[in-house]
Amino acid sequence: MQATRIIAVRHGETAWNVATRIQGNLDIGLNDKGRWQARRLSMALAAREPIAAIYSSDLLRARDTARAIADATQRPLHLVEGLRERGFGQFQGKTYAEIEAQHPEDALRWRKRDPEWAPPQGESLLALRERVLGTAQALAARHLDEQIVLVAHGGVMDMLYRAAAGVELQAPRTWNLGNAAANRLLWSSEGFSIVGWSDTSHLDDNAVLDETTA
Repeated sequence: MQATRIIAVRHGETAWNVATRIQGNLDIGLNDKGRWQARRLSMALAAREPIAAIYSSDLLRARDTARAIADATQRPLHLVEGLRERGFGQFQGKTYAEIEAQHPEDALRWRKRDPEWAPPQGESLLALRERVLGTAQALAARHLDEQIVLVAHGGVMDMLYRAAAGVELQAPRTWNLGNAAANRLLWSSEGFSIVGWSDTSHLDDNAVLDETTA
């Protein structure tokens, strides 16, 4: 059976990640640590991985992470709006604490992972899943028997994990969605499966990334 290998990556860290401020579809750039993470990841992929193409969300934090990978691997980079983070509408720019205080009923439905609930002018979990899986499947289908990199966001990684592991939308999350972690998936006509998740070995200060650093 033909299959596509996928390395799915959440963008590097941003100042809003640190502040627990909702980014959604706002264009927030990487902080210094996020740029360092992107460089480390790109070095590791360039040294170890055969990559056919790189696909990224068009939002700045993902785009800059993907650009580092593309520059290091000399592989083509394609920007894909379907890989954007969940749209959080009027909640974008707020912290979790502010939403809890100002919109307690909405915050409760959010915490309970109500699949049909959407933030005002935002996107429901059902809509997010349809968008993410449809996009990822279409991209993977272009690269049977090859490996691609998808650079996106925490919400996108969450949907990919749930699809590959058979986890319902309302189930609490027990897996990591670390910045610049390498998450390995396999896609075939039967769907997604997990090969490995949340590999951050390249972010270890003692990691050997290529022959020149050994």
